[in-house]
Amino acid sequence: MKKIGILTQPLANNYGGLLQAFALQRYLVKQGHNVLTVDLVAKHYQPTLNQMLKAILANIVRRYILRKPLKKLMPRFEENKAYVGKNTRRFVAEYINTTQKLMGVDELNYLDGYNFDAVVVGSDQVWRPAYSPGIESFFLSHLANNSDIKKVSYAASFGVDHCNEYTQSQLAECSAALHKFDGVSVREDSGVELCKEHFGVQATHVIDPTMLLDPSDYIELIEKDKIKKSNGNMMVYVLDKSQEKRNMIAQVVSEKELNPYTIILEGNNPFPPVTEWLRGFMDAEYVVTDSFHGVVFSILFNKPFIAIGNEGRGLSRFTSVLKVFGLESRLVLTHSDLTSEKINSPIDYEKVNEIREAEKQKAAVFLRKSIGF
Repeated sequence: MKKIGILTQPLANNYGGLLQAFALQRYLVKQGHNVLTVDLVAKHYQPTLNQMLKAILANIVRRYILRKPLKKLMPRFEENKAYVGKNTRRFVAEYINTTQKLMGVDELNYLDGYNFDAVVVGSDQVWRPAYSPGIESFFLSHLANNSDIKKVSYAASFGVDHCNEYTQSQLAECSAALHKFDGVSVREDSGVELCKEHFGVQATHVIDPTMLLDPSDYIELIEKDKIKKSNGNMMVYVLDKSQEKRNMIAQVVSEKELNPYTIILEGNNPFPPVTEWLRGFMDAEYVVTDSFHGVVFSILFNKPFIAIGNEGRGLSRFTSVLKVFGLESRLVLTHSDLTSEKINSPIDYEKVNEIREAEKQKAAVFLRKSIGF
C-alpha cells in the first residue's frame, strides 16, 4: 500500500472538477492505497465593476420581469459563496478525503508532514496557466529535488492546443520539473505533442479519471442521496448560453419530441447536488451539452448526445475524447452543422464500451508502472 497525494485544482462548485477528483481518489483507493486530495483553496474572488453591474441588472430582470422572489438587488458574491456552495461542499466532505486546507500554492510545503510516497497531479486543466495560478507548483517544482517521492501526472490537461499562456521562464522551470517525473500522462492527444515540443518529455495519452469508474459507482452515489427522478427526458447542460445554442436545443427537442430539463445554478440559489447532476445523465433519453464532462458522462451512461464545441473553454478537449471513441460526428460548432441525420444517428455503445475497457487497462498499466504498485 502506498500513501498517495493528489494535487488538482481547488474543489469548488464545478461538477466535472469535483467528479474527476472523486474518481481518481476512488480508483486509487480501490487498488488498496491510502489517498488524500490536497484541499487547495481558491483565491478570494473580487468582481470587477462590469461584473457587478451585470449581476445587478440580472437581479432587476429576475425580480421585476420574471417575478422571481428576490430580497436584494445587490449581488452578494463572496458573502453568498458559502450558501451557494453548500451542496458541493457536502459532496467533498462526504466523498473526498482531503488534507488540511492550504490557502495557496505557497503553502504546498506544509504537505511534507504527510510523508507521501507519491504525488499525482491531475486531472482537469491543471496545466493551463489561466486556470492554475502558480503554474510551476502544478509541475511539482517544490518536489523537483526530492527523489524519495514518486512524481506522476494523470490525465493532466493544458485545455487548449498551445502553450501561449506560458511565459518563457515558466516553460523553462516547468520543463525542468517535468523531467523529474516518474510518469507523465495527459488527457488530450494534443497534450502529447505539447509535452514533446515545449517540455521535451514523452507523455502517455489516457482517459479522464471519471472514466476509470463504472456507471454503477455513480449510481451508488445517486441512490445513497435518494435523488428523485429528473423532471423530463432530455438533459441540457450548457455552460455558455447563446441564442444560437438555444436554437440548437429547440431543434433537437422538436426533432426528438422530448421534454428538456437542466441541472444548473439558478440565480442566488445553491448549486444543485452533484448527485442530482449525475441523475440528470442517468435519466436522459438524449443529452445536449457544451461541457467536456457533459460529453464524458453522456458516454459513460451510454446516452445519445450532441456536443456543442466550446472553443473558449478549449476545443481540443472535445475533439480528443470524441476521437478516442470514434464519436467525432457528435460534435457541432455552429447551428448549420446540426442536421437531422446527425441528431438521429445512433451510437454503437457496444463498441464504445469495449474501447473504454481497453483504455482503462492502459491507464492501469501506466499508474502501476509510474507509482510502483
